[in-house]
Amino acid sequence: MPDSHEAANTRPSRPGPHRPRRSRTAAICAFVLVTVAGLVLAVACGGAPDGGDRDGAQRADGSTRPPAKPSPRRVWDRSPASLAAVGDSITRGFDACSLLSDCTRVSWATGQADDVDSLARRLLSDPKGKSWNYAVSGAVVADLPQQMRKAAAKEPDMVTVMSGANDACRPTVEQMTGVADFRADFRESLHVLRSASPSTQVYVSSVPDLKRLWQQGRTNPLGQRVWGLGICQSMLKDPQSMEAADKQRRQQVHDRVVAYNTVLEQECAKDLRCRYDDGAVFDYRFTPAELSDWDWFHPSKEGQRRLAELAYQEITEKRPTG
Repeated sequence: MPDSHEAANTRPSRPGPHRPRRSRTAAICAFVLVTVAGLVLAVACGGAPDGGDRDGAQRADGSTRPPAKPSPRRVWDRSPASLAAVGDSITRGFDACSLLSDCTRVSWATGQADDVDSLARRLLSDPKGKSWNYAVSGAVVADLPQQMRKAAAKEPDMVTVMSGANDACRPTVEQMTGVADFRADFRESLHVLRSASPSTQVYVSSVPDLKRLWQQGRTNPLGQRVWGLGICQSMLKDPQSMEAADKQRRQQVHDRVVAYNTVLEQECAKDLRCRYDDGAVFDYRFTPAELSDWDWFHPSKEGQRRLAELAYQEITEKRPTG
């Protein structure tokens, strides 16, 4: 039994109003539902419960991140007023007019011959005074930066690039330019141009299909004799042989050319004022009539005319700028 002190300090309980447990639970649920409904309504009406901007992303500290800026758009003027060309013997018109000599008047890029109708003649109002040819016969892609430096000094509206065939056409496949080096040299050439002439557009031709060249000339007696003098031996050595080793060698050269073209496309895509020909030259099914009568390797006058036509089509084509 409790002692007398404990009994004296114990108050009898008072009867009071009784609130059932079920009523309290219902009240809590109703409050939660109203709160959630308010949040949903605020979002649906375009607001944010914490006052944030619905166009920006919410940061942890409650501030908002500004919306992402749109990607820069590509810039391309299909009517340039001046043009410079860089590259190798193809752009110099080598062996198109006479044996073992350049013939720039029939160059696909800057030539003045009527029967070629060069790119400069098709695009420019003053093709003779506003076009320059800095290509060098025998040049490889490592020579492009120096050529670009000369071209940039003219601040032309456009520079055309056709280079890479000599990087694959070597005495042996082991001597072909490595893909990484090819990329570095081409990237450097664009950097040189951009540093001196930021607004100049660049048109890049793909490397021609050297395997098709072999296919077109391998059964021609003259072609076989000329190729035997040492032209592009990585591809054209023993043109009649179908031995496994020779087939493999030709395929290696073909694969390297494809890799070069991938590099040209990728690096050009990084420059907002650069346009690659999407493989137009590589894919072109040239014929014996479009090859030089002297070496069955370089373009003839007709081949130069066709190159000019392909370039003009690609340069003046409307493409997405986004």
